Amino acid sequence: MEFASCDVGAWREALLAYDVGLSLLRKPDLLPLDAFYRTELPLLLLRRDPRPFLTKPELHRLMQWKLTRGKWRPRLLNFISSLEEHLVESASRKAFTALPDLSQAVSELTVLKGVGPATASAVLAAYAPDVAPFMSDEAMIASMGNVKDYTLKQYLAFAEKLQMKAKELSVEGNCFTPVDVERALWSSAVRAKLLHSPSDDKSEAEAGVKRSTKRKRKI
Repeated sequence: MEFASCDVGAWREALLAYDVGLSLLRKPDLLPLDAFYRTELPLLLLRRDPRPFLTKPELHRLMQWKLTRGKWRPRLLNFISSLEEHLVESASRKAFTALPDLSQAVSELTVLKGVGPATASAVLAAYAPDVAPFMSDEAMIASMGNVKDYTLKQYLAFAEKLQMKAKELSVEGNCFTPVDVERALWSSAVRAKLLHSPSDDKSEAEAGVKRSTKRKRKI
C-alpha cells in the first residue's frame, strides 16, 4: 500500500484484510488481545465519560497487545507491572482530558515508566480514533519513510499525516479515521512481508487477500 495512493477501494480492502493479517502472524494470544484492544477497551473508556481513565490491568493488557502485534520486549511489561494503580489512573485521566491536544495528552502519559510516545498513542487511539492513530512501525515506515524515531515530535508529525489521509479518503460516503489508516497500512505491510516469505506463508497470505476481497464484494 503506497501512502500517497488516493484509491479508496484499495484502502478499504487493506482495512478489511486486517483480521486476516492478524491470523497470518500465527500468534494465538494476538486475536483475544486485539479483540480487547479494539472492542472491549474503547467501550470501557466511553462508559467512564466524562472523566475516563485507564486502569493498571488494562494498561498491562494493552502493552501485551502492542508487543504481540509488534516486537516483543518483555522489559516493558515489567515496567508496567511496577507502576502504582493510582498513578496510571491519574495520568490517563489527565491525558484523555487534554485531547484533542495530542502533545499534552502524550506528555501526560509518558511520565509513567515504560510508557513512551508509541504506547501513549495506543492508549489515546483506543479512546479517540478520530484524533490519535497508533504509532506502529509499519505505519511509520509507510507514511514517514524508513524512520524509527519514536519521539513526541515525530508522533505529532505522523499523526498529522494520518489525519490528513483520513480526511482525503473520507469521500463519497466513505468514512476513515486516522486509526483506520494505521490499520490499513499495518495490514498491507504484514501481507506484503508474508508474500515474500516461504511458500506456505505466501500461499496463506494470497488466500487471505482473496477472502477479504470476497467480503468486500458482499458489503
